[in-house]
Amino acid sequence: MTDADEDRADALFHALSDRTRRDIMRRVLTGERSVSVLAAEYDMSFAAVQKHVAVLERAGLLTKRRHGREQLATGDVTAVRAVATLLTELEAVWRGRIARIDELIATESSQED
Repeated sequence: MTDADEDRADALFHALSDRTRRDIMRRVLTGERSVSVLAAEYDMSFAAVQKHVAVLERAGLLTKRRHGREQLATGDVTAVRAVATLLTELEAVWRGRIARIDELIATESSQED
């Protein structure tokens, strides 16, 4: 991975590390939502929800557009797929390590017999 890829992964995982932001993503992936409507669904200030949306937007997980006085947020499915790809790559690394450990254990067991 390049440094740019690593920076992108850091931004994606940071954005998704918060429960509220993950919930916002679930909502905006089902369809475009007004930020004010999103804010009404949480027990926090509108400004706090705006900050969460801004983190998601900087990470590229959602986009915002203006419609009159409203800000509308939409989830980016391609960005979510990028997160899934990163997790799949990490899983492959760990599966490889576990397979090597299993091989070592099997080798040691056969040598003891």
